[in-house]
Amino acid sequence: MNCPIDRTKEYVREFFKGEYSGHDYYHTVRVFELARKIAEEEGADIEIVSLAALLHDVDDAKISPDTYAGKVNAVSFLKKEHVSDEDIDKIVEIIEQVSFCGVDSAVPSTIEGKCVQDADRLDALGAIGIARTFAYGGNHNRDIYDPDVLPELGMNKEEYRNHVSTSLNHFYEKLFLLKDMMNTDTAMKIAARREEYMRAYVDEFLREWNSEDC
Repeated sequence: MNCPIDRTKEYVREFFKGEYSGHDYYHTVRVFELARKIAEEEGADIEIVSLAALLHDVDDAKISPDTYAGKVNAVSFLKKEHVSDEDIDKIVEIIEQVSFCGVDSAVPSTIEGKCVQDADRLDALGAIGIARTFAYGGNHNRDIYDPDVLPELGMNKEEYRNHVSTSLNHFYEKLFLLKDMMNTDTAMKIAARREEYMRAYVDEFLREWNSEDC
């Protein structure tokens, strides 16, 4: 496969213009770069990983619900680039398995899928993960925090997608679960450091919220 990386990057750059929820072009590029590094460590197919990582959000249910089921945007682009049907099937399978869906979250069936899923989840952790959490919350009119609204744990796919919570609760409902859901040793090491930073941030947030640092 002649991997059309530059054209794919241009496609996603144009696709995500005006997207401010944290699922933007630069999120896509970070996932792409992380996924390639993990793939190199894990011996995965770099070209399949690269294309799946770049296209993993163009049919996301939150961004493009009308194309989500058939992955229409990704498939149409790949066909225009003359990617083989066999490789398109591999890429679509990876994209279908990448998302966090609570207790219904899929474990990817291939090492390539595991690399992309790990990279996507890593970008939800650490300093950037914190920034993306509050960007998404603000974009969707969510409260930063409400001490009277407790986190909902153990949600299935439907419950998680329909659940409206606060931005701080998102740390408990998803982000603090991700480290133990990593598929590769490479990602687990990165996730441990990023989660430690994020937990320290939440501890400081709650101290300041409760005026305990006075």
